Amino acid sequence: MKKIAIFLLAVVLLTACHPSKSPILQTTIAQGEIAGVLEDGYALYMNIPYAEAPIGDLRWKAPVPHSAWDTVYQANHWGNRPPQPFDPNQNGGEVAMSEDCLYLCIGTPATSKNDKLPVFVNIHGGGFLTGYYGGVQANYIKEGIVYCSIEYRMGAFGFMSHPELREESDYGMSGNYGIMDQVCALRWIHDNIAAFGGDPDKITIAGESAGGISVHILSASPECKGLFRGAISESGGSMWPVSDKRNGNTAIQDARSAEEGGLKMQEQLGCANLKEMREADWQAIQQLTKWEGFWPVADGKYIMGDAYKEYEAGRFNDVNVLMGTNSDEGSMFVQPMPVADYEALVCSVYTDWCDRFLAMYPATNEQEAYYSLSDIFRDGSFAWPTYAWANQQTRYGKGKCYMYYFDHCSPNTCFDSPRGGASHVAEMPFAYGWDFGEKRILPEEQPIRDAMIAYWINFTKYQNPNGLEASESLPYWPEYRFDAPKVLYIRNGFSVGGVPNEKQMQLYEAFFAERRARNN
Repeated sequence: MKKIAIFLLAVVLLTACHPSKSPILQTTIAQGEIAGVLEDGYALYMNIPYAEAPIGDLRWKAPVPHSAWDTVYQANHWGNRPPQPFDPNQNGGEVAMSEDCLYLCIGTPATSKNDKLPVFVNIHGGGFLTGYYGGVQANYIKEGIVYCSIEYRMGAFGFMSHPELREESDYGMSGNYGIMDQVCALRWIHDNIAAFGGDPDKITIAGESAGGISVHILSASPECKGLFRGAISESGGSMWPVSDKRNGNTAIQDARSAEEGGLKMQEQLGCANLKEMREADWQAIQQLTKWEGFWPVADGKYIMGDAYKEYEAGRFNDVNVLMGTNSDEGSMFVQPMPVADYEALVCSVYTDWCDRFLAMYPATNEQEAYYSLSDIFRDGSFAWPTYAWANQQTRYGKGKCYMYYFDHCSPNTCFDSPRGGASHVAEMPFAYGWDFGEKRILPEEQPIRDAMIAYWINFTKYQNPNGLEASESLPYWPEYRFDAPKVLYIRNGFSVGGVPNEKQMQLYEAFFAERRARNN
């Protein structure tokens, strides 16, 4: 009996000296104590308010950092969706909409604040009009990454310019409140992530579509200096010249010209001034917000202007980047049309370059018009901005660049493509490990998914998709450089090639060079 008692005492003492490690379920941040919930072995904080609710007098103002709280804040449920006219499969269907929407989430596997884990920050897409921050990438967390996702204002709430807003601004411009939200959230994460076991010097921001465009805007913005070390952009980029109209994704609009949209919104609401607009019911504003009606603008502070020129002048955040586009992602955004209508549309956008674009993107019937218009949308909205960004980053920066071209076709990836190309967003289930509703990754596609997840995780951890050393199971992804453009092609496996659709890229390069010259 005595030996048994001594043994039990030793077990108790050993357990006391070496307690089992558990996730950080409560911690201290700038605002005070905060508690999360245990989720499949990691700690999840779902509704962290990084800024005050942008309601009342705070509507259409820069976000105000959230005030402190006295009790333990319970981050145990998802925050509201931002006002939006519809929700395209962004996991927010059962979550209420509200202007009180400036929340972020953190999922952390850390067991100590000293773990200093790499951090992945997701910025959702949705055309700056729809989307939701809810949900996490559990497979990233289980690989030792602190996962964050941020919400921001969208549509008219996030991107309306107005003369009265310009007058009350401390830098003489208006708009971009959604971008201000993103910057505010990134600052919050940078300043507080150590409390969750993350390393503020190892932050990678990532996004797709409007999220990818946001990633590039933040990569070029002086307001984000030092907030992250890496950027992942899927179907993003914002390298267009500045103009008084966007005109078919051929320009970024200047803030003064965008005020016309704010005045139109005021008229539609029947308001006499900005004060009355701030008192208007948010549902009325939401219902009047149309697709692409409001967008980021060149305001001289958050978006300095023509990013192409900013890179030439060395004015950008020189970080490592992983970027790419899909082979037929324009097909989601256009419809077949008569050839005459197609040609008229192309000429209205490209004016004196009309003949050159019609020669590059010809059509003799409605189906060909659809294909060519799809390719124009792909190249002008996604591919050229990504191509130009990669070239400018590697020409004027030291950060490494890795480019992919997702061309994999299956029932999971070609749902908008009658030609068998990869649709918009089709790469996301492969990079993040989830499925589109009833669509499931096929067994033969699993190796592609495994490799893409590994690339994205390696980049987040090491700023290199290949990891710290070569792996036989992971095809080598070479760096992209403007003078040696190597791209990872993904279709039924992996291969390395040159710039996809290079002739089209050169046409757009010449077109935008001429447009920039006009602005000088």
